[in-house]
Amino acid sequence: MTTSETTTSETTTPDPTTGTTPATDAATAPPPQDARAAGARVERGALLVDVRSARGRAAAGDIPGATLVDRDDLDAFFGPAGAPAVSLDTPVVVVCGSVNGSGPVAAALAARGYTDVTHVDGGFPAWRDAGLPATAPADDPAAGA
Repeated sequence: MTTSETTTSETTTPDPTTGTTPATDAATAPPPQDARAAGARVERGALLVDVRSARGRAAAGDIPGATLVDRDDLDAFFGPAGAPAVSLDTPVVVVCGSVNGSGPVAAALAARGYTDVTHVDGGFPAWRDAGLPATAPADDPAAGA
């Protein structure tokens, strides 16, 4: 059996929250976009979705104006697959701590039918390092000074 046959025949049970399978996610993942280009998309009106945990945001900082979405419960914001709460043609930029978190979410949104989804290459660290809007970490002693 070849590697591609192994990948295709592995887990085919859809994730109950996204309706996608791991094999489909990898195949449908929108390409990442560098932070500056993603920031420009947000300035033009794209929905910025931050899927980092509360703990991750506290440790690294927040992005003002970002919509906070639990990456394990996309239905809470986007609605169940097949019944979108946000228009499927809404431009969406997903950010996490790295592409390992944002890539699967971007893929899940694309699999749900969202037509204009990207995610930040390098995640929040790249966003912050590009000089885009970000707050200091909540647990940073220098932030209160």
